Amino acid sequence: MNIVQPDSEPTAVDNLFERSLIDIGIPPCPLILNTFMAEARRDDTDFHDLESILRNDVGLSAGLIKTANSPFFGLRQPVRSVHSALSILGLKASACAVAGIVLRNAFPKAQNLERFWDGSARISRLSGWLALRLDIRGLRADDAYTFGLFRDCGIAVLISHVPDYQKLLGVANAETERSFVAVEQAAIQTNHAAVGSLMAKSWWLPEEISLAIASHHDAQALGSDESALPPASRRLIATAQISEYIVQRRHRLSLTQEWPKLGAPCLKALGLQEQDLEELYADSAAGALLGE
Repeated sequence: MNIVQPDSEPTAVDNLFERSLIDIGIPPCPLILNTFMAEARRDDTDFHDLESILRNDVGLSAGLIKTANSPFFGLRQPVRSVHSALSILGLKASACAVAGIVLRNAFPKAQNLERFWDGSARISRLSGWLALRLDIRGLRADDAYTFGLFRDCGIAVLISHVPDYQKLLGVANAETERSFVAVEQAAIQTNHAAVGSLMAKSWWLPEEISLAIASHHDAQALGSDESALPPASRRLIATAQISEYIVQRRHRLSLTQEWPKLGAPCLKALGLQEQDLEELYADSAAGALLGE
């Protein structure tokens, strides 16, 4: 995961952007994540230095070890230290894991988000597995994993700052005709995809991820041959949407109407057919990827 840092002094536009983030309630990128990513990008990165950055944050350390021991990585022996986790996972996977843990910790007061975070973690793991399983050129497992974590981060922001937003989520989930974000936009003049994209930009995630977050409910942008949405972003959206479809089918949790609206363009984006879903479902269920 490549984190892009600004190469110039803040401008008036930058300051306005920062003001808009504060007004919406988007948490700033934590210093520990910036520090970790800066060290991880160095040509001579030392895992001992990365370990030192994480050592003072017990939650991050424990979270990284827990991530390394998850079924997604399929390690034969359990990881017991931060250094071992960093060494075994490597820089990119470790960066994805740290970003995901920091994201969850950015909303400490929202106790009603536990189920939401668990669902996002399940989809992100399955998205990373799907990227490896499909082996499509230009679809990276670490990016798919990160996108799965951040795809719906705007929901966490809006739940924390918009009264009765959870009721609106219920209405949007049940909508069969309009897009999910159209329902939100009509009610609160913004939507979780736009908010999530702003958060991704402010946290310096790759552009293809922020663009994918902005358009992940846009069937036309995903499926049109003339769409300006980059192919890499389309593949990320499709992978996460198929992951959500598999998770919902397995667990019967938070069922939405998004697959009927987005399923066809998602399959097209990845060059898949309907019958391929059955094989992917069976393969994912055979392991522990669905949180069994």
